[in-house]
Amino acid sequence: MVKRTRAEAAASGRPEDERLGIGKSFTYGVQHVLTMYGGIIAPPLIIGGAAGVSTAEIGLLVASCLFIGGLATILQSFGIPFFGSRLPLVQGTSFAGVATMTAIVADGGLPAVFGSVIASAVLGLLITPVFSRLVKYFPPVVTGTVITVIGLSLMPVAAQWAMGNNAKSPEFGSVSNIGLAAMTLAIVLLLSKVAVPAISRLSILLSIVVGTVLAAVLGKADFSQVWDGPIFAVPTPFGFGAPTFDVAAIVSMFIVVLVTLTETTADMLAVGEIVGTKVGKRRIGDGLRADMASSAVAPVFNGFMQSAFAQNVGLVAITGVRSRFVVTAGGVILLVLGMLPVLGRVVAAIPYPVLGGAGLVLFGTVAASGIKTLSKVDYNGNMNLVIVAASVGLGMVPIAAPEFYHHFPAWVGTIFHSGISSAALMAVVLNLLFNHLKPAKAGSDPSVFATATRVIDYSDLRAFSRLKDGDRIVDGKIVDAEGKPVQVCDEEGKPVPYRIGSEPEGH
Repeated sequence: MVKRTRAEAAASGRPEDERLGIGKSFTYGVQHVLTMYGGIIAPPLIIGGAAGVSTAEIGLLVASCLFIGGLATILQSFGIPFFGSRLPLVQGTSFAGVATMTAIVADGGLPAVFGSVIASAVLGLLITPVFSRLVKYFPPVVTGTVITVIGLSLMPVAAQWAMGNNAKSPEFGSVSNIGLAAMTLAIVLLLSKVAVPAISRLSILLSIVVGTVLAAVLGKADFSQVWDGPIFAVPTPFGFGAPTFDVAAIVSMFIVVLVTLTETTADMLAVGEIVGTKVGKRRIGDGLRADMASSAVAPVFNGFMQSAFAQNVGLVAITGVRSRFVVTAGGVILLVLGMLPVLGRVVAAIPYPVLGGAGLVLFGTVAASGIKTLSKVDYNGNMNLVIVAASVGLGMVPIAAPEFYHHFPAWVGTIFHSGISSAALMAVVLNLLFNHLKPAKAGSDPSVFATATRVIDYSDLRAFSRLKDGDRIVDGKIVDAEGKPVQVCDEEGKPVPYRIGSEPEGH
């Protein structure tokens, strides 16, 4: 296949199709693996611990999740007909279902978990055509809100990593841990400023390497257990026995599937916005089918529900490397790590404070991308400000108060414990209510929020292009039909004093 340059890829309208070559692809792919490694191994550690399995069996679960994560990432980014969004989107074990699977494992063990994932993912696969037709209901006011909350919801993860990740450790939250995270953050920022593109784009990877070396010098990195255990191991199909199928478990996991589909849709739209490529309903449908197909196959190799990883969306934004083949290379690396536990143990030896320092930039970049998208939204004479306010507010609830839904039925917690799904559902519903089902009449101010956002640029004032029916001049000032003053701003958006018939004061 002919190698496509960045200019050719951009000209085709698909910047993600750029091919960087094997060397660069795998180098940048390592960054993606390092970014999501902690997230992909955490669910099997939690679920395996709840199941009471041995340390060796937990190791098998971890290796299996790496293995299936690699397969899912390759399917999503490289794609085959009808499966895969062909976007730079990394897949891995979803956090959305951890609480549900922990509850299931207490009653039916791991076989019940695997059975519920298989059945619910198949049901999810059947309903993906419905989700793929919802693209028109994800305008910038919705996508910008969700992207912002994705970034904000990941901040507690970065903070936890920076403190050391283990709350029971006496070093948790120590000055040395946070100092190491701060130094890693400083290295990221310094390397990002370097004029050499190869260095600035690899700033995350290089900062993690330098931070790990620094941690080793300070005695905060331990590689002594790297050679403990097998060097090569292939995940054994149904290593924990044949799956069992319980109706209640399947129903509860299907709720998780709905949340996962919502989050993956949001992530596809987010990465499409960052890359600058069109993401239509066909592409979303292919991406969701890949999500559900890999989730259905995952339990065969002792894995769990798969979904897109939001933190890797931030990596695409901060590095500017938009090639989907870089993510495919990352999938190959995950696949190898799943078969070579010794390499996984090397990556696992990277101190969490180092990952936390780099994570602050990554996750912050996601939020910044969302804010950039929200800047494109028109807030004049509509309810878009209310949509953003209510959606961000609801999305922040489980982040600010993780126990907020503990007294509600389990299905409520399953849906709303994720700030991402909370914000996405609220934004979609309010967008339907305010912008589709009951649109405001042209020229009207439907709420105090819409009125509060109305300003007139001084340059527009001269042409009276922003005045509305009922606006009038009282004592040299513009007021609306209800007698409320209309603010006039300069070209930079700053309010200026004025009187009609003269230049604004100071101009």
